[in-house]
Amino acid sequence: MHTNQLIPIRLYLPLLIIIMTTRKIAFRQALREAMQEEMRRDSRVFLMGEEVAEYNGAYKVSQGMLDEFGAKRVIDTPISELGFAAVGVGAAMNGVRPIVEFMTWNFALLAIDQIVNSAAKTLSMSAGQFGCPIVFRGPSASAGQLGAQHSQAFENWYANVPGLKVISVSNPYDAKGLLKSAIIDDDPVVFMESEVMYGDMGDVPEEEYYIPIGKADIRREGTDVTIVSFNKMMKVALAAADELAKDGIEAEVIDLRTIRPLDHETIIRSVMKTNRLVIVEEAWPFGSVSTEITYRVQKDAFDYLDAPIRRITTADTSLSYSSVFVEAFLPNPARVIQCVREVLYK
Repeated sequence: MHTNQLIPIRLYLPLLIIIMTTRKIAFRQALREAMQEEMRRDSRVFLMGEEVAEYNGAYKVSQGMLDEFGAKRVIDTPISELGFAAVGVGAAMNGVRPIVEFMTWNFALLAIDQIVNSAAKTLSMSAGQFGCPIVFRGPSASAGQLGAQHSQAFENWYANVPGLKVISVSNPYDAKGLLKSAIIDDDPVVFMESEVMYGDMGDVPEEEYYIPIGKADIRREGTDVTIVSFNKMMKVALAAADELAKDGIEAEVIDLRTIRPLDHETIIRSVMKTNRLVIVEEAWPFGSVSTEITYRVQKDAFDYLDAPIRRITTADTSLSYSSVFVEAFLPNPARVIQCVREVLYK
């Protein structure tokens, strides 16, 4: 159960309770609905990227959007991430609200100059005269046997940049609500998805709703240990929690959802209750999101810890094409369970 599930209007009125009708839809459809609703609401919003129009998107996220909105608002671009990212940034500086889709964030390394040196810095470098309301979105991290150059996670890279907001979602409900919030946000937003989750089904309200940026979600309540994760590693965390529950170990599982700004308070409150913390992240261990969380928890909740904080990350190496190496490289429920038992001294 989502802890902040009903946020039906843009003002995020916390006292307004509305019963919403839900239905199960695919992750890709949730993203599509978010873009469609905001494009219908605001004529300044448009989508651009490789194959988003005529081909209906590389992962069919934008299926049917060209027919509805036309070629001026659903725009196929050349295979030049740096070029069309720059076009998007310039457009945002001039008063429109682009959504820039990357076929994968691995390819978006070519566009990192525009994201980091232009989009993130425009507001401060112009002394507030120019904003940059833009969303950069697409799949991040590994997706099976795709080799070293197509299997990298970049949440921690972009979260290191002042001026950017970084979102990394794990389910259709969050994908829709947070993408809508990203589109209406006046800051540049980096929005991370996953290639292997586009077909995932989940409950999504038929009514319009928004999820506030910067708020984590307690996906499972527990008292024995806190497990923190995000994106598709939430599947690993929740699977581990289900197995641990069979042995009477109740894990509290937190989905970060937003990497920057980080919901530090939700993590601290949970650690103060459980006294133990395990972090699961698909990223190389050095300078990762889990590194930052570990630092902040030991700084602000050290006296509540009954065991050292444990991190489960990918191996500190490039990912091989071999399926055996893929399995060894990624976090899995067994590793999470082992770490939980170690911090519980069981």
